[in-house]
Amino acid sequence: MPYYVFAVDVNGDGKPDIIVVNYDSGNVGVLLNIANGTFAAQTTYSTGAGPFEAATADVNGDGKPDIIVANSNPNNVGVLLNIGNGTFAAQTTYST
Repeated sequence: MPYYVFAVDVNGDGKPDIIVVNYDSGNVGVLLNIANGTFAAQTTYSTGAGPFEAATADVNGDGKPDIIVANSNPNNVGVLLNIGNGTFAAQTTYST
């Protein structure tokens, strides 16, 4: 079930892409903006149980927005680094 949704340009093409936090599925989905209001199929990245909310910020200083996820079940924060072209590395978690 989608729990939280927001838009940000993750692949640097100037178009807002969609990021979806899928609470029940334990993942974050990225839908890249193709153009004219259409989006590519969702690519999902595992977060573990209970992702609750997410945000983006350039946490490693490479100029690309990374995804930061609050995970409710293990009570941690996950960071998915933006590799470029709209793809992300596997989540690294930090205890809270």
